[in-house]
Amino acid sequence: MTDRPDTPRSRRERPAKPALSREGIVTSALSILRSEGLQKVTMRRLAQELDTGPASLYVYVRNTAELHAAVLDELLGTVEAAPAEGPWRERLERVLTSYTVMLFEHPTLARSALTAWPSGPHYLNLIESLLALLDEGGVPPAQAAWGVDLLLQHCTASAAEHADGAPEADWDALRRALRDTSPRTHPRIAALGDALLSGSPEDRLSWALRTLITGIERTAVPQ
Repeated sequence: MTDRPDTPRSRRERPAKPALSREGIVTSALSILRSEGLQKVTMRRLAQELDTGPASLYVYVRNTAELHAAVLDELLGTVEAAPAEGPWRERLERVLTSYTVMLFEHPTLARSALTAWPSGPHYLNLIESLLALLDEGGVPPAQAAWGVDLLLQHCTASAAEHADGAPEADWDALRRALRDTSPRTHPRIAALGDALLSGSPEDRLSWALRTLITGIERTAVPQ
C-alpha cells in the first residue's frame, strides 16, 4: 500500500486562465484581426478566444467601436517616426505615407477609423509628431491644428476606399467610359480621359499630401 501524498492534486485538466486586462484584450483582438479580419473582431468572438463571457469584457472595453479604436491605436505604434534630418515637408509626407501604408494593410479598419478615432498613447504620439513638423515649417498653430485632422482624414479615406476592392471588370468599364466619351457632349472628359486615370497610387498619394500641406500652410482658418 502506497502512501498518500501530503498535497492533494488538482483535478483541473487545464491551467488557470490568465487574469483579464485591457492590454491582453487588445492583444487578442489584434491577433484575430490579422488572422480573420476586422469583421471577426467582436466581443463575442473575443470572449471565445479568451475563454470567458462577453459581459466580462465590458469592464475593460465599453463596446466594439472602442475595441476597434484600441486595436487601431496599437497598430499606430508601427507607423514610422519622423526622420531626424531633411526638409520638414518631406519628413511630414514620410510619416503620413507610413500611416497610410499601415491602413492599406487593414482597409476595413481604416473604414472603421473614419467614425471611431483612437485616443491612446500611439495616436497622441502621432498627432504630436505631425504638429511638431508643421510648427517647424512655420505653419500658424490654428492652421496646423485643423491641418492635422485634414491630413489624417485624407489618408484614412484613401485606405478605406480600398476596403472591398472594386473588381477589375468595374475598372475596365470605367476606363472605357472615360476614354470613349464623346467630345461633343463631354469635351473636358474627352480631353482628359487618360489623365483622370493616370499615375500610380503612390504618386497620387504623394501629390495629394503635398497639395494639402501647401494649402494648410497658406490658408488661414476662419476667425
